[in-house]
Formats: sequence, C-alpha cells, structure tokens
Amino acid sequence: MVNRGTDAWHSINSNSKRDDVLNDLVTRKAPKKVLVGIGLVLPLLLFSGCAIIPKPITQDEVRNRIAEDTAGMYLNQEPINGPVSVEEAIARTLKYNLDYRLKQMESALELGLTGFASYDMLPRLLTSAGYRSRLNEPGGTSIGIIDNQISLRPSRATQKNHAQAAAEFSWNLLDFGVSYYRARQQANKFLIAEERRRKVVQNMVQDVRTSFWRALGAQRLAKQTKEILNQANLALARSREAEVQRLIPPALALNYQRALLDAISLLNLRRQDLEIAKRELAALMNVEPGVDFILEEADEAKLPAPPTDIRKLEELALLQRSELREEDSRKRITADETRKQLLSMLPSVSFDYGFNFDSNNLLYNNSWFQGGVRISWNLMRIAAIPSLLKAQEGQVEVDRSRRMALSMAIMTQLRVGAERYRLAIIDFKLADIGFQVDQRLAANMRASVTAKLNSELEAIRINARAVLGAYQRANAYANAQIAFGRLYNTLGFDPLPDNFDDDTLEKLTERIREHLQTTEEDTLRMTSNLFGHLPTLSITFVGVEDPVLQVRMKAQVAALLARHQIDLDAENGVPLILTMQRIPSDEIETTIWTLELEGGSDTNKKPAKFVTTLPSNSRASAYESALIAAVTSVLPELRSWLAELAKEDK
Repeated sequence: MVNRGTDAWHSINSNSKRDDVLNDLVTRKAPKKVLVGIGLVLPLLLFSGCAIIPKPITQDEVRNRIAEDTAGMYLNQEPINGPVSVEEAIARTLKYNLDYRLKQMESALELGLTGFASYDMLPRLLTSAGYRSRLNEPGGTSIGIIDNQISLRPSRATQKNHAQAAAEFSWNLLDFGVSYYRARQQANKFLIAEERRRKVVQNMVQDVRTSFWRALGAQRLAKQTKEILNQANLALARSREAEVQRLIPPALALNYQRALLDAISLLNLRRQDLEIAKRELAALMNVEPGVDFILEEADEAKLPAPPTDIRKLEELALLQRSELREEDSRKRITADETRKQLLSMLPSVSFDYGFNFDSNNLLYNNSWFQGGVRISWNLMRIAAIPSLLKAQEGQVEVDRSRRMALSMAIMTQLRVGAERYRLAIIDFKLADIGFQVDQRLAANMRASVTAKLNSELEAIRINARAVLGAYQRANAYANAQIAFGRLYNTLGFDPLPDNFDDDTLEKLTERIREHLQTTEEDTLRMTSNLFGHLPTLSITFVGVEDPVLQVRMKAQVAALLARHQIDLDAENGVPLILTMQRIPSDEIETTIWTLELEGGSDTNKKPAKFVTTLPSNSRASAYESALIAAVTSVLPELRSWLAELAKEDK
C-alpha cells in the first residue's frame, strides 16, 4: 500500500490528478462503513433520548406529599400550657408562623447569593483532562503555495491514542469590573429582602393585636352571652304561648317578640364577629387545628392620647418605613446597573497563564507553560452610549417618582391612621357610657321585676340589651387598640430592636413585653430632627399705621403660616418684614405688598412683591385679603428661604 501511494504521488502531473489522489487518500483514511454506521446510530440515540412520555402523579404520591407537608407544619413548636397573653401570641407568631419562615428563607437565599456573587470577582483557574482516540492514522502533507508541488510525503506527528491535561490561570479585567457591580447589586437585593421581612414582621404583629383583643372580648362575654341567649329563647317561647292563651295583648306580645329577636340577632352577630378572631389568632400562631386554648386576661390599658404634631410623626415614618428603605436600595441597584453597562463598553483586557501536558510521544516537548495577554473592544457598542444614558435618566426619574408617590401615600396613611385613632377613642368613650347606662337599667329592672309576665319579659330584653352593650364596648375598645396598632405600624417601628431567631419562646415573650411597654407608651410623643425644622418667624409691618389693623393682619398671617407648619416667635424668630405701599389714582389705587426675609447676621434680604388693584377708600378687609393673597403667593419661596437659613445654621 505504501508503494502504491508513493507511485501515486510521483505520477502527479496536473491539478486534477493531484485532487484525485488526495480524494483517494482521504477515502481510504475514513472507511465508508464506519461513517455510515455513525450516521445511522447517532440520530437513533438522539431521538430515543428526546422521547419523554408524561407520567401522571399518582394518588400515593399526593398522599405522601400531604403527609410530609402536614408533619412539617408543626415541628419543634412548644405546646400551649396555659393562658396565652398578647406578648406570647406575638412571640409564637414570630417563631412559628409559616409566612414569616418563608420570608426568612428568602432573605437567607439572597444573602447566600450575595456571597456567591462575590466569587465571580476572583480569577479563573481552569483545569481540563481528556483522552483522544481515532481509528486511522492522523497526519498530512503540505503543498507549495507558488508551484503547487508536494513538499513532503504523508507523515504524522500525533499518536492515534493520547491523553491531554491542562491547568490555566485566567483573569479578565472587564469581567472583574462587571462582577464587582453585580455583587453590589446582589448585596442590595439582600437588603431589599430584609426590608420585606421587616414589613412581614410588622404586619404580623398588627394582625395579632387585632385578633387578640377581639377574641379576648368574645371570651370575656361568652358565658354571660350563653346565659342571656338561653333566657331570651325561653322568654320568646313563653311570649308566644302567652299570645296564644291571650294572657297579654297580641300587640304587646308581638312587640316583645320583635325586641327579643332583634336582641338575639345582634348578640349572635357580635359574638360571631368576635369569636372568629380566635380562629384567626390560632392561624397566626400556627396552632394545630383542633387544639383549643384560652387567652390571658389583660387589664384595659390606658390608651395614649391622639397625636397632635403629625408633622414630626411624618418624618419618623419617612425615616423608618420599609417601603422607602427598599426604594433606597433599588436606587443603588439602578446606579450600579448603569455603571455596569458603561463598563461593559470599555476594552476587554484578559491575562492567562497555564500548564499543559500531552502524552503524545511524537511531540518534542510533552509538557509546557504558556501565557498571554489579549485586548479586545467592540467598537459598535460605543454608539449605544447615548441610548444607555437616556434610559438611565428615565429610570432615575421613574424611581424618584415612585419614591415621591410612596412618600405621599405614607404621609396620607399616617394622617388617616391618626384620625381613625382619634375617632376610635371617641367611639370607645361613647360605648363605655352606653354600657354604663345599660348596666344601670338592668340593675333597676332586676330590682323592680314582678311576677307578671310582661315584667319578666321586659327584664330579659333589658338584660340582653346590657350584654349587647358590653359587646359593643369590648368591640369599641378592640377597635381603639387596633387603630393604635395600625398607627404604630404606619410609623414603621420594629416589634423588636434586633434579631430574635435564637431566643426561646419564654425569653422572646419577655423581650416583646418589655419592648412594647417602653416603646408604645412614648410612640406618639417621639420627635425627629432628621430632616430639620424650618426656623420660626417674627412679623413686622411697615406702611400700616392703624394698630388694630396690624393686630388683625398678624393674626391672619399667623393662622395661614401655621396651616403650613411655619411657626412664629416674636422674640427669637427670623424677621419677616411686610411692607404695604399704596399708589392712589382717580377711582382706584394700586396696592403693593413687599415681603422681605432678613437672613441671619448679614441681613441678607430676599424681597418678593405682590401687586393688586383696589377701589379708592376700600375697607380694611380688602387690604387684609390682599395681604393674605400676597403671603399665599410667595409661600414656596418663603419655605425655600427658611430651608436655606436652616442649612446655614447647621
């Protein structure tokens, strides 16, 4: 075979003959039978691997899944051994609630991803090993570029069977920068997950407070309600019997029955409304269905007075609400995304250095070290920079608008919560007064009841009304506690100041009791100077000669400024000079109000003018209206001036 191949190479006289010989050699090097076999077997293997038949889930698998899930719902929970206080209810919710467990896992997952993303900044150490084998001999020849002459006889420099291995150290400067910003983004995603976990905790505490006080009200009145309902049902039957026997007038009997039915209906409605709260509380504490428990009696704590300085509470809410803190982290993610995209448009510089080994005995060197540096740059991406910057500006504006909308919603929520709390306290006071009246009526009726049927029925009706009043009072007190808890939650306070996952149930209960006592008592009196407060003003009039008119004008300006959270201090306030200038004409006059704010020791005056036209010899009320219009028109500038002065004072 070698001689025939050699003769073939020597007989080459033209390009066509040379190509025929090459084709003949290639054909002999790759037997047709082997190629055909591979071509038939490979598609069969691929198609057989892709033929997946859906397998329905069996009932046994569903039952096993249900058993596994239900068994894991109540693992490692301490049993309820006594009355449950509101602090223990909160502690059990924080330790055993499944929704909170899920948020904990999500937060832990984001933390793990943060650590994982940090490894992307490290250089790469790539290792590889393999074994290569072929059926025929590898090798080749070379043909001259100019004369197309065969320069070498067919030869090989590689064995048919040989092993390869390599270990290469590689580092890409561009990948490092992109990975750095990606890791920072992942770290901020973890902060977002933590804020969402905080929000879940706050909402759960609010839900526990809501359910606990309503359930406690139902528990307190359960026995009394059962007795009065039995009496009412018995009285209803006796009234119907008396109506049939004509012992009392039919109209009177029907009125009694109607009154009793109304009382029974209202009692059932109130009882169901409050008793459902116990089931909701059990779900929050992750109590196994069928396990009954009682609530610990709690004294009706004195409700804090409604807040008066809503402005300061708004600052606290804007500082502490998890939604706005989440937006702060999202703002960082947006900025890092822009930096990452800009960085990816820079040239890519990569360094690599590694060790290689090949078992091919025909090589002169079977092992060697090699390294290199490479720079690449996709110049077409430069054209995308304007679009990227424009998109980034748009994203920043969207984030800013979303933060402002959230801030406005939070401030509105706070003011609505404060108003609801104030109204809830009023409702409780009215319910308490009504409860006291009902109790006195019931006592008087019990003292004056006689053996007459109508007297006994009236006593039962009044007693039922007294129990209903007790329900209304309990419900009103619960609503007041709920309104306070909602207001407390609106401010964004955490139920506990730090991590509590490792605390026992007893320790966590005590910590919650101490924290609630120390925090909630002073919540509505807390203040914040985080954003600063506008300096106070002192008002001085120029051009107003009538002292009575000056007093009236100052009172109206003070009321206007107070509505916009700007306080007055006649002695220490920043001087606000209001100058009135009158330019008379035939039948009308032009009135010019000039407002000047003297800033600090350098007396930096910042004037603003308001011009209006009034009839000649107008009443004093017309000049007062012009003054109020002037102050209203410059309120934005006035707040800006005061904010600048506050910055200078700092």
